[in-house]
Amino acid sequence: MKSKRSLLEPEKTPSKRSSVAPATPNPSETRKKRRNAKKRSYYKKLAYDGGVFEVGDDVYVKRRDDAESDEDDPEAEECRICFEIGSSIMIECDDCLGGFHLRCLKPPLRKVPEGDWICEFCKARKLGKKVKLPRPSDGKKLRRTAREKLLSSDLWAARIESLWKEPDGTYWLKCRWYVIPEETTAGRQPHNLRRELYLTNHFSDIEMESVVRHCYVMNPREFAEANNEGDDVFYCEYEYDVRWHSFKRLAEVADTDNDEEAGNDEDWKYSNDSDCDSEDDSDFDDDIVGKFSCHDTPTHELAANSRRGRIFGLHKIGLKKIPEHVRLHKPTDLERAKSMLLLTALPKTLPCRTKEMEEITLFIKGAICEDHCLGRCLYIHGVPGTGKTMTVLTVLKNLRTEVDAGKMRPYCFVEVNGLKLSSPENIYRVIYEALSGHRVGWKKALNILNELFSEGTKIGKEENRPCVLLIDELDLLLTRNQSVLYNIFDWPTKPDSKLIVIGIANTMDLPEKFLPRISSRMGIQRLCFGPYNYQQLQEIIESRLKGIDAFEEQAIEFASRKVAAMSGDARRALEICRRAAEAADYRLKQLAKSSKSNLRQSLPQGKHLVGMNDIEAAVHDVFQAPHIQIMKTSSRLSKIMLAAMVHELYRSGLCEVTFEKLATIIRSLCSSNRELQPGWDDLLKVGCKLGECRIILSEEGAKHRLQRMQLNFPSDDVAFALKACPEIPWLSKYL
Repeated sequence: MKSKRSLLEPEKTPSKRSSVAPATPNPSETRKKRRNAKKRSYYKKLAYDGGVFEVGDDVYVKRRDDAESDEDDPEAEECRICFEIGSSIMIECDDCLGGFHLRCLKPPLRKVPEGDWICEFCKARKLGKKVKLPRPSDGKKLRRTAREKLLSSDLWAARIESLWKEPDGTYWLKCRWYVIPEETTAGRQPHNLRRELYLTNHFSDIEMESVVRHCYVMNPREFAEANNEGDDVFYCEYEYDVRWHSFKRLAEVADTDNDEEAGNDEDWKYSNDSDCDSEDDSDFDDDIVGKFSCHDTPTHELAANSRRGRIFGLHKIGLKKIPEHVRLHKPTDLERAKSMLLLTALPKTLPCRTKEMEEITLFIKGAICEDHCLGRCLYIHGVPGTGKTMTVLTVLKNLRTEVDAGKMRPYCFVEVNGLKLSSPENIYRVIYEALSGHRVGWKKALNILNELFSEGTKIGKEENRPCVLLIDELDLLLTRNQSVLYNIFDWPTKPDSKLIVIGIANTMDLPEKFLPRISSRMGIQRLCFGPYNYQQLQEIIESRLKGIDAFEEQAIEFASRKVAAMSGDARRALEICRRAAEAADYRLKQLAKSSKSNLRQSLPQGKHLVGMNDIEAAVHDVFQAPHIQIMKTSSRLSKIMLAAMVHELYRSGLCEVTFEKLATIIRSLCSSNRELQPGWDDLLKVGCKLGECRIILSEEGAKHRLQRMQLNFPSDDVAFALKACPEIPWLSKYL
């Protein structure tokens, strides 16, 4: 048995994967399959090859094109140090998922520690040291478990949807496939768990010969409670659509997927057929079903595809492979640079924000005292791309290490992004789910949270710890009566709330736009994040590329100066450098292909670094995008309308504006700058044209003057496109 299971494991993302769509069956085979379906005997439970399989069980399935999956399958994992399987307790590394006896560790452990545990080999590997893993003694082969084979694509996992016996006596099952994150178009992301699987909408009919044994795929709540269930435990929270390559949470599809659900009793009732079992015979029958095993049916070494004409789509699944570069190919410097420059890649250190990190740390530590917790609020503002959210998350990560070391009082952390909420009221539901693990409606969640933060009641069995609530994009929670913001900022003022609220937005004077009852509760603690200068941007890029020799020094400085002159957005600088690295890597691979086709030609010697030309091309791609060109070449009134939307965004902090209010702003700007005031019909036509180009987003036209409108692109792009407009020079003072 294994005592621990990992929860997070970032890996590189593969770029492509082959299609997993089922093959189209032959029409004659389809008709034959329908005739045979009436003569089948369906079962809810089946004894086969020494195991009992039931509809709804999760199983390992052999791969057609990989003979290694047919080898001996040890259910217990060997210790990575002594390579023995004993009765003593083993602990699992949360990084590599390797198992270790407590007595084999240095120093040995007497009991399983609480929290995450990482083995000494993974710790040394993270520090950049060369690690030499123990090897088994001569003559002994290192055996892999089914879990290791599944995560390396040597086995498949599937859920049984129905079981039946064919007229020829063979046993079959209808299965629904699982895939690992590497086999999706998105690939493995940093948020994916090491044991995470996706349930697909791809079904196949396969023989029972292909089934290896049971595995256990759990939902988030079951997986969190699983502790000593063995090694064949996996986590599944989302469904993956193999046709549209989209993800959907299983809790959301449970009520809408009944029509595709297989295994209903109605599908098994064929009482009009004389060859069909009765309803009583459909249940588990030891005397009839138990005598059948894999030894009674012909066995083939390629059992997973032994009936090619009758297994629609499985041979397509068997051909699915993870790209070789994901596991076998050592990444080049350019490939490593591309992965480190991704916006989703978490840097090891956060440069240029030391002062802000110290202020946030002092704020949180001052609020969470040893004997009591003071409810407080902190408002953080700054232009986009200045590291506001990343700085707060880094501070909380550092404080978590102090909590684990016992130097600080334990607390819980809840992060909410206003962009991910369908309505501002849903923030109550998100906070309650993060604290309790249960889902309720937002009204019920509001009542429970009011009791929690007002009276100090406990949620569940957990002790009532202080709570740090981080709200990103705070301005999106504004409602007409501002009740949502009032409740959130009113909770920390209660004597027993133990709530610390950190709000993040782009607008400096957002608190002044709140009602007095809200701004008074926010307090006066604020923190401003200014835009980066070119030295800071250069330091940020170089910190990500530390140890990677892929860029010329002048190229990084050129990209930093370009972005600093525009907006000082670090995300733009990283995006420009990543695009330049992609262009250089593509050019190098094309040269390698041409050199292979032409034997006389060879690759030029020396390092292939990203140069000034690559950066200049990337800058052109970013700042000369199609939507920016549309803004530059749009009509005079269109430019005024876009500038008015940006001006209102900076003034109010709200991303939406009604057409009536926008028209008033445009007429005011025109009258202030001696411009001919447009009529409502002209403004409606201009708004429709910008909506057709997807420059702005608007509601349906039936609302007329009350329809809401917002920019579809960042305000920085509008400012860049219109700031140096020679036709209307006065626009620059509103951008």
